[in-house]
Amino acid sequence: MKPLIGVSTYLETSARWGVWDLPGALLPLGYPRLVQRAGGVAVLLPPDEWATAASVVARLDGLVIAGGPDVEPVRYGAEPDPRTGPPARERDEWELALIEAALASGTPLLAICRGMQLLNVALGGSLIQHLEGHTAAKVGAFGEHAVKPVPGTRYEAAVPEESDVPTSHHQAVDRLGEGLMVSAYAGDGTVEAVELVDGRWALGVQWHPEMGQDVRVMAALVEAARDDG
Repeated sequence: MKPLIGVSTYLETSARWGVWDLPGALLPLGYPRLVQRAGGVAVLLPPDEWATAASVVARLDGLVIAGGPDVEPVRYGAEPDPRTGPPARERDEWELALIEAALASGTPLLAICRGMQLLNVALGGSLIQHLEGHTAAKVGAFGEHAVKPVPGTRYEAAVPEESDVPTSHHQAVDRLGEGLMVSAYAGDGTVEAVELVDGRWALGVQWHPEMGQDVRVMAALVEAARDDG
């Protein structure tokens, strides 16, 4: 049986399809398609009451925290930079609860872009609220740059060579969360991947694998979910 992989979603006050313009819980198609290409079954997890997170995660074989808006700085004890985007409090609360439930249960976790930042914050870390050079010049497009794995890490086991990745972010890890180690860097020294040091399967990547052709990061999650199940 294919592993069941939950993927968190956006929550938008206005979403359009056909003749409709309504509030929506949505997700770019790249996320479920990448799960499927990696051998899993994707199920979407729109924001819900934080108290339900543990029971939701208990039904999953693996969890993906998707990209999206900036994490509210109050979550890591900082004042907002003028360039930090508006808060997404409902997503912050729900996804932090999902992360905590996955870490508590040992459910394999892949945290993508915003998700990696939330993983770091959940473990007591902080964020750089603005940096240059990690977005495309054109609004609404993805850039590309190289990331280099740290030898001996879980990420290096999945992707052993330096590789170009799709990227679009203006925030990044600053102070590393407790129990995390860096497993990849960009050429400018930006932290591009983190993972737990204690053997539990949790990996955060700052880029967007769902926008590329390389399935190896998601395949590693799916394989861990299969073994865990």
